[in-house]
Formats: sequence, structure tokens, C-alpha cells
Amino acid sequence: MNFIDEVHIEVSAGNGGDGCFSFKRAKNLPKGGPDGGDGGSGGNVILKANSNLNTLARFRYEKYFQADGGKKGSSMNKSGAAGEDLSIEVPLGTIVYDESFEEKIADLDSLGEQVIVAQGGVGGFGNVRFKSSTNRSPRRTTDGQEGGRLSLKLELRLLADVGLLGKPNSGKSSLVNAVSSARPKIADYEFTTLKPSLGVVDYISDKSFVISDIPGLISGASKGVGLGFQFLRHLSRTRVILQIIDVENKEAIDVERESKELLKELREFDSNLTQRVQWLVLNKIDLISKEQQMELEKSLKKQQDLKVYLISAKQRLGTESLMKEIGFALEKLDE
Repeated sequence: MNFIDEVHIEVSAGNGGDGCFSFKRAKNLPKGGPDGGDGGSGGNVILKANSNLNTLARFRYEKYFQADGGKKGSSMNKSGAAGEDLSIEVPLGTIVYDESFEEKIADLDSLGEQVIVAQGGVGGFGNVRFKSSTNRSPRRTTDGQEGGRLSLKLELRLLADVGLLGKPNSGKSSLVNAVSSARPKIADYEFTTLKPSLGVVDYISDKSFVISDIPGLISGASKGVGLGFQFLRHLSRTRVILQIIDVENKEAIDVERESKELLKELREFDSNLTQRVQWLVLNKIDLISKEQQMELEKSLKKQQDLKVYLISAKQRLGTESLMKEIGFALEKLDE
């Protein structure tokens, strides 16, 4: 299934049923009073968060949603049946916008959370409603009201504790593969990752966190260049961001330059993201000597404000201890 993280849909709540015009009629009651019942209310359109969904792909082809209308009232003062609500399930982390007013309606970030996005129309009044001491035979009814109609934008932002930020082929997917049961596609060419992937990391026996890998960034990503731009929004919910940098054939100055480029793209996309906890993770250390590793670590710890970690995701060197440190850091953020 394709990963879709932004869609536009139209929703219409049900119209209210019309009120009924009726008078009691029986063999012994040729001129009875009014007995027209009210119309039923129209059904609402409801969006509900479902943790088992992870993409908005359904809405790529299904874009129009209509709830049932209320039924017309009937004689004997019977109200019409209410229209059934239409409940639409969306992934956890979906943000709902009213496109007409360009305002946010809801952020469905809790399991089972729901919001009425279009209200059903109120049912009309039957003529019995208009009976009074001065009007014993009212001939008036009202029509049901129209249900709400909205154009919505749905935007999915993945819920993850930790986000991975790096250039293509830096080893982000390999890290997710090494520390969780997720199996993102891995190969030695750029843009292997074409969609975000989530993995659950069990860092100690009864505790875990969620890690997210997004497509690699290239220079100009914040302005729409490459694939990473459209997925940067998924870092907005993370609490820790790991800069993943491939250290093969690189000196400390090259790593520092790449780190600054990543921060620049992040800042230009959303300056608030630069305020998150960020660590620098140097990957593919199995491809450089021990001396180079020590030199890189020593130099970067002097120059960088970020914590520096050396790992090889492919060989799973240093990955377990890194995940434990992340887990403990997240616990401190919760205090």
C-alpha cells in the first residue's frame, strides 16, 4: 500500500427529515386534531482515530462521504427516525483542517479520539407543534434543516518518540532494522526509503519507544528538493532527533559540515524542530579504523554541542547501548 500523508475530502451530514402534516381521522372522530410528527435529525459525520491504520491511502480514491438523512415525521404524532451517523476511521496522528476557513478542527492523537466534523440537520416540526388555544387546526409544518457540508484537508503526522534525520544512504533504515522488528527496504543507492517507517524498540524488558525513519534529505529539502521535504512534518511529534551521518571517507570537518546542513534544513522547514533534543550518531564505523573513530569522536565532542555516538547499524555495533540511552533520556523528559 502506498504511503499517503495528505488528502482532501468532502463530507456531508444528513439533512433533517421534514415535519408531517396530518390530522387524526377515525370513524368516530371525523374532525380530530393535528397529529403530524416531527422529522428525524440527520446523521453526523464523525472522524475517529484508529491505531491500526498508518496511511491515508483510502482517501486517495474515496473522497466524498455522506451520512444518512433523517426520516419524515408521520401521523399519530410519530417522529421520523434519525439518520445514522457516518463514522470514518483515520490513522492515529491525523490533523483535520477546514479548508474553507483554513483552520484546524482537531488533532486526533489519542486512541479512540473522535470529532464531529459535520453536524446533521435538525428535523422539521410536524403540525402538532403549532397547536394552540387559538389555533386548534394548525396547517403549518417546517422542513428539516440541511446537514453541514465541509471540505476537509487531512494531514497525517506519525506519532514517534524518536526521529531519524540524515542524508540518503546514511544508514537510517539499517538502524531501524537493527533495533526493531520493522523491516524497511535497504540498498546502497539514494532514496531507498520512499515512505516513513516506524519501529518499536524494546530497550529494557518492559519498556519501549517508537522510532521513525523518513526519506533522506538533500540540500534544499526544506524548499521542496528531493523526497525528504514532504516527510519532514513527521518529525514534528518526536521528542528526540538523531542526526545519522555516514562517516566512511570523512574527516571531522566533513561530518560537522553535514551536521550543520541537516540543522539548516530543519530550521528552514520549522525552527521549532531545532529545539528538540538532538544527538549526533556517526554510522558505519566498521568501515574506518579504530584510530579514525577515536579521532572523530574526540574532535566532534570538542566542536559540537550535541551528544556524539559511534555505531555500525549493519554490524549492530553500539546500537543496543544507544537505544538504552535514548530510552532513559525519554524517561527523564517524562518526569
